[in-house]
This record gives sequence, C-alpha cells and structure tokens, in this order.
Amino acid sequence: MAPRETGPESPAATRLVLLTLASGQFLMALDSSVMNVSIATVADDVGTTVTGVQGAITAYTLVMAMFMIPGGKVGALIGHKRAFMIGCAVYGCGSLTTALAPNLPVLLLGWSLLEGLGAALILPAIVALVAGNFGVERRPAAYGLVTAAGAVAIALGPLVGGVATTYFSWRWVFAGEVAIVLAILALGRRIADAPAESHSRIDLVGTALSAAGLGVFVYGVLRSDEWGWFQPKPDAPSWLGISLVVWLMLAGLFLIWLFLRWEARLVKRSREPLVDPALLQNRQLTGGLTMFFFQYLVQMGVFFVVPLYLSVALGLSALKTGARILPLSLTLLAAAILIPRFLPDVSPRRVVRLGILSLFAGAVILMAALDADAGAEVVTIPLLLIGLGMGALASQLGSVTVSAVPDERSAEVGGVQNAVTNLGSSIGTALAGSVLIAALTSSFLANIEQNPEIPAKVKSEASVELESGVPFLSDAQLKAALDEAGTSTKVTQAALDANADARLDGLRAALAILALTSLLAMFFTHRIPTTQPRST
Repeated sequence: MAPRETGPESPAATRLVLLTLASGQFLMALDSSVMNVSIATVADDVGTTVTGVQGAITAYTLVMAMFMIPGGKVGALIGHKRAFMIGCAVYGCGSLTTALAPNLPVLLLGWSLLEGLGAALILPAIVALVAGNFGVERRPAAYGLVTAAGAVAIALGPLVGGVATTYFSWRWVFAGEVAIVLAILALGRRIADAPAESHSRIDLVGTALSAAGLGVFVYGVLRSDEWGWFQPKPDAPSWLGISLVVWLMLAGLFLIWLFLRWEARLVKRSREPLVDPALLQNRQLTGGLTMFFFQYLVQMGVFFVVPLYLSVALGLSALKTGARILPLSLTLLAAAILIPRFLPDVSPRRVVRLGILSLFAGAVILMAALDADAGAEVVTIPLLLIGLGMGALASQLGSVTVSAVPDERSAEVGGVQNAVTNLGSSIGTALAGSVLIAALTSSFLANIEQNPEIPAKVKSEASVELESGVPFLSDAQLKAALDEAGTSTKVTQAALDANADARLDGLRAALAILALTSLLAMFFTHRIPTTQPRST
C-alpha cells in the first residue's frame, strides 16, 4: 500500500477536518429521527398512507444495512476520501429528490435508495478518514466527537423535524441537508487520504451474501412489532406456528455464516476478501464491536421510549419534547470531548465500564421516577446520566476498534462497525417497542377485567379486539375513539384510567429491559484494553 498522506498539521486545519467529518456523521444520523414526528404530514403531502412513509424509513434502514460492508471495501478500491465525497454527492442528490418528491415512488428513490447508498459509502469512510488524519494519541477525542455528533443528531431530530413541520414544511429539512452536503463537499478538500490500493477488488459473491444476510436479518427485526417475535400475532404470517420474524432472522444468520465461509475460502486461495474472517478473532476488535452493539441498542431504545413518554403520555409538542431531551446532548458532548482531553491516559476499559453503569443508573432512575403525577422534569437527571454514559463510550470505542488493526484496514473495520451499530439500533428500537406494547396490553386488559364499572360484554370484546396489542395512545386519542364508538361516560373514564396506568407499566417495562441490557454489556468489557493506544 502506498504511504498515507500527511494529515492536517495546523490546529485550525485539524479542527476543520474534524468538523467536516463530524458534520457527515451528524447528517447520516439526522435522517433516522428527524421525520418521526412528521410521518402523517409527509404521508398527506405525497398522497400516501402512514404505512407507506414508514415503509420508506424501513427501506432506508435496510439499504444502509445491506451495503455498509461493501461500502467500506469501495473506499479501499477508489480511496477513502473519494468514497466519502461520492457518498456525499449521492446522499445530496437523494435529499434533493426527497425534498421535491411529488409521490411515494419518488420519495422511495430519494430517501430510501439514494440516501441509503450514500450513507453506506460515507459512514465506513469516516472511520478510515479519522484514522488517516489523526495520530493514534488523538483518535479517542476525534472519534468521540464524531460519534457524539451522530448521537446529538438523533436527539435533536424530533426538535428539528417539529420546527420545520410546524412553521415551514418537512421538505425544508431535506433542502437543508442539501446545503450541508454542499458545505461538506467544499470543506472536504482539506481531508488527507491514502491512495487507493491497486490490487483491491470487490468480491461480488461476498457482497451479495453479506447484503442478503444483513438485509434479511434486519427486515425480520423491523417486522417484529407487527408480526410478533415468536408467537405470531393475529393475521400475521407464520410457518410451523412460529412468527416469520424468527425464520427471517435465522435465514439472515445462515447467510452471514455462508458469507464468512466464503470469505475464509478466498483467503485460503490468496484472493482479496470483502472482510477477512481473521478480524473476528481479534479480541480487542470484537470487544469494541460488542460494546458498539450494546451502546446503540440501549441508545436507540432510550430515544424510542423517552419521546413517547413526553409526547404521548404528557402531551408535549415536538418542540417541547426536543427541548427536554437536550440535557442528554449536553452531557454526551461534554463527556466525549473532555474525557480524552483531560484524561488522555485513562484506562479505556474503566471508562467503558463507568459509561455502562451511567446508562444503567439513568434507566433505573427514570423507571423509578415515572408516576401518574410525574411531569416532564423527571427525565432531566436520568437523561443527564444516560448522556454521560453515551459520551464516555463514544470517547473510547472508535479508537479501540480501529487501533486493533493496521491503519490500512480501517475502512474494512468501518464497514463492519457500522453494520454492527445498525443491527444494534434496529434491535434496540424493536425490542423496546415490543416490550412496551406487550406490557401495555397485559396491564390494560388486566385493569379492564378488574374494573366493575365496565360491562362483561365490553370486557369480552376488548380481549378479542386488542389481542394483537394495545396501541400506545394519548388520553385525547383514546377519548376521541371511545366517543366515536358511543361508549358511556363511566366506561370512557374507566378506559382512560386503565390506559394511563398501562402506559406507565409499558414504559417501565421497556426501561427495565434496557437497564438489564446495559448490565449484560458489562460481561463483555474484559475484551476492552486497559491502556490507550500510542504511536509506535
């Protein structure tokens, strides 16, 4: 491999490169949350249903998951900087197409396909470009800021989407993304890069197997809420009495196993693999990847549960919901930036463990604080702790994974790393949602059954109608539905009381599973090194 170009030398140039890469990460993460508060508005505007827009979001996630690993290899083939710039251009075209979309097919083309493909090129390239532009001793801070930028984007997404939809149009969000892409392309010239490897080639069979395996697995996870994880919901597809979700996940795992077997075969024949299976035998790398998986699982679960509590249970607007989540962003940024700066020699394992404990404490405190009389202020302290934990993890994990392999393999690691975080994000959202709905349904039906004010006929009908799950509704939404059904005042009030209690039970159950997942992550921290990587 040709020598790596010298990275930016002056502090101003270094900051500019870091800002450019962090902006790219911010942009990629923004799309994951910015439109969640505007789905109904987007559906009306492009002449489709809420299901259609949710399908576009799902397709975007799938495209990213399928092509993340091949996207990392493209950087080795054409150069990481070029892959980053091309990815930004493709993403920008997708954002422009989405902003102008008159109907669902055009929305799918821009948002799901073009933006998804652009992200699959950009995210692995960012990992490689940080490695190429910053010395080993400076990487924890650089990776921390880049990772924090993505998490902050997810936290700010509902606020940005709410402001745009309320005062302007959801289309302005995507138009703004185009402007950010143009700025990144203009500033990207200062990024140093390693020349492309002339002997690199794309493993087409491996690409097909990895894309199919990850795509099928993630699709199964994304359908779990609608079809059921194991027991199929009414009218949901099944095979041998088991939900299709299980079979899709098993099929995805089998395809990934075939992919790894194929890659091992290529290595034995001295041919270029998409991913060298030997990487998965690297203790430090697999430790970092495992922590990334757990971090994003808990992180996305929290970003699913907390906005539901604020916007649905408490009835806050998208703007107020976003403002209440801001404390998380503040401590996240502070930890990601300040830990590497003031504790450059601290043990990564210790920081990761303290970060996990902070995530656990935040989830447990929030779970205990939720009460029928609680207000929005109860989320502040827990979110400060959760943000602190996320920032602590962000300050170490990027450097841990990349320092585990030679720099020339950083893009390969970047592709695998982002595939793992994508899996964690998908499972975190689906798991939190499934547990929440299951607990909500059980609690609501139990409350209805025990209430003497509700006639036996209504109880029986509720058990049948709500067998597939009780929707997470606000009091206003439920009252409107009951009024439309013509229920009596007593039945309506009893249902509202049962719904309020069940909502809290569902939220507590979801937070409990996230807290337990945090503790589970602690068992894998022994793979994280105890000393910081240093230049040799």
